[in-house]
Amino acid sequence: MGMKSFDRRSFIKNAGISAAAFPFLGNLDALALPGKSIQKQRMVIFFSPNGVVPESFWPNEDGENFLLKEILSPLEPFKKQTVVMNGVCDKVRGDGDNHMRGIGCLLTGVELLPGNVQGGSHTPAGWANGLSIDQEIKKHLQKTEATRTRFGSLELGVLVPDRADTWTRMSYSSANKPITPIDDPYQLFSKLYGQAKDKEILGSVLDPVIADLKKISALVGKEDRKILEEHTGFVREMEKELRVLKVSQSHAMPKLDPGVREENDNLPKISRMQLDLLHNSLVADFNRIATFQFTNSVGGARMKWLGIDEGHHQLSHEPDTNKVAVEKLVKINKWFCEEIAYFAKKLKDTPEPNGQGSMLDNTLLVWTNELGKGNSHTLDNIPFVMVGGNLGWKAGRSLKFPRIAHNRLLMAMAHGFGHTIPSFGNPEYCKDGPLVLS
Repeated sequence: MGMKSFDRRSFIKNAGISAAAFPFLGNLDALALPGKSIQKQRMVIFFSPNGVVPESFWPNEDGENFLLKEILSPLEPFKKQTVVMNGVCDKVRGDGDNHMRGIGCLLTGVELLPGNVQGGSHTPAGWANGLSIDQEIKKHLQKTEATRTRFGSLELGVLVPDRADTWTRMSYSSANKPITPIDDPYQLFSKLYGQAKDKEILGSVLDPVIADLKKISALVGKEDRKILEEHTGFVREMEKELRVLKVSQSHAMPKLDPGVREENDNLPKISRMQLDLLHNSLVADFNRIATFQFTNSVGGARMKWLGIDEGHHQLSHEPDTNKVAVEKLVKINKWFCEEIAYFAKKLKDTPEPNGQGSMLDNTLLVWTNELGKGNSHTLDNIPFVMVGGNLGWKAGRSLKFPRIAHNRLLMAMAHGFGHTIPSFGNPEYCKDGPLVLS
């Protein structure tokens, strides 16, 4: 009699497995809950700020025969799984400046509420007046046992400022309710595994469950055994990484003092730690939806590791005639793309648990921005780059649209998950239905 014939709870109880081991066992085929063997669908939305350099970003070609320019060149290994979408516009207007509307309306597709946050325009604004598409899809998945996960979604960040305002939030659980992204790897580790309250004890996180993991390892097949080994090795490596990186666990966001510079310089390290933790959470099936926010709208990170001393936002305001500034902006945006390519490779190199192909085959990565171009502050041609699959979209294409509302793309995301909503955000921008990408 195989393990699949056992009741999951009875098996765990009879095997004497402790509750502390449960987070590491959720995605094992042999212990899968009824109905959880269906092919998974996941989505991760990445945000980087201040627009792009159009001449070094958008392919000249339309269709399948297109070339990736300098900024998007890190995605070359995944070109056949990539869709570059030009002509998608944020048509939402109302209160606030374009940076505020850019991030606040990006995933909500609806106007900002009146408020007292004063931006660069004549009208201040508050939070968005609706939930974001990531949370809409999360709620849809959490309604069904077969697609329900421990967290539903994770909202992550890297160097998000230590303040709560319209420029710093992209995800909303409902109108006027922004979600604070977790940008502290220690905090994220604690959320995922519940035992990382003190980085000095991280080395013993697995100690209480090693015996349980060995019990399970002796009873499951080769593929499940590999997953267990990956969990064990990953946590041990994270313990080493977290000890080396001197980031205070007492706060989640940097402050404008000398300590900020130290954390600013650690941005690449923090990014990789967050990406590794996110990858591990998807492998464990803790969540199927995530957002990943690099800094914030008007983000001013100083990317000294690229040889750039000026802040990102400062550079984005330089005119196109400043070729040195343009060159630096290309480097900055290419670095963001490299981070996404790093994550795509991790998914590509990870076999799909309980399925066929790689995890990238069943995970859609979406890279976007609050602006089309920094110095013009345009909300036209908002960058939307898709990598991965399993939403029924035909990949390996460069697509050009005639200034369509981005609400239609948000609708298409929901429809790709089988959630056939009639509109999303402001219904005025949804009259032509979801964007057809098949």
